[in-house]
Amino acid sequence: MATLILVRHGRSTANTSGVLAGRTPGVLLDERGAAQAAALPARLAGLPLAAAVSSPLERCRETLRPLLDARPGLELHTDERISECDYGDWSGRKLAELSEDPLMEVVQQHPSAAAFPGGESMPAMQQRAVEAVREWNARVEAEHGPDAVFVMCSHGDIIKSIVADALGMHLDLFQRISVEPCSLTAIRYTRLRPFLMRLGETGDFGSLAPRAAKESEAAEGRAVVGGGAGAP
Repeated sequence: MATLILVRHGRSTANTSGVLAGRTPGVLLDERGAAQAAALPARLAGLPLAAAVSSPLERCRETLRPLLDARPGLELHTDERISECDYGDWSGRKLAELSEDPLMEVVQQHPSAAAFPGGESMPAMQQRAVEAVREWNARVEAEHGPDAVFVMCSHGDIIKSIVADALGMHLDLFQRISVEPCSLTAIRYTRLRPFLMRLGETGDFGSLAPRAAKESEAAEGRAVVGGGAGAP
């Protein structure tokens, strides 16, 4: 089947302010995120893209705009199923504050049992996202052939859950996966199994530099819900 290029949206104002944006409207790319988006056409220049699919949220559509401008024939489709996780009552709150909530430990250690108050469960999030990917794979292959490549712009937890599915990992292990803002992840789907070709590729290793313990969730073995801000 087709090859899927997953793009996490560029760095947003919520990423840098430490807020769990969720589906809050009006969350846009910050200056660095806009620069990341502007570099996307060159990073994908060697690929004959058959389709572009986006989460309906502004930060994803902003991320794909330079790519669409560079390729006038590339039509943009939106799909609600790859929208950000519905964090419900957690949306718009500071991650530092949420870290004290007992539910955070469940989100970190047992996400298959995590359901956000007033929002959705993490298994429901993964199910809808994987269904979207599978349907788009079939559609792109039917319209453009089995060697087609298409791009899908979504969010950190969504992409991590899709990667976990492709690897045959239980959802309880998906917090071990990291995808930075505007990173590229490639999955090639075949009749028998998916192949993970790239994971969280940015070409930038700055985020691996040592940071103060208080600045690094990974220092405590904790994943950043929603994704994180990437390299400084």
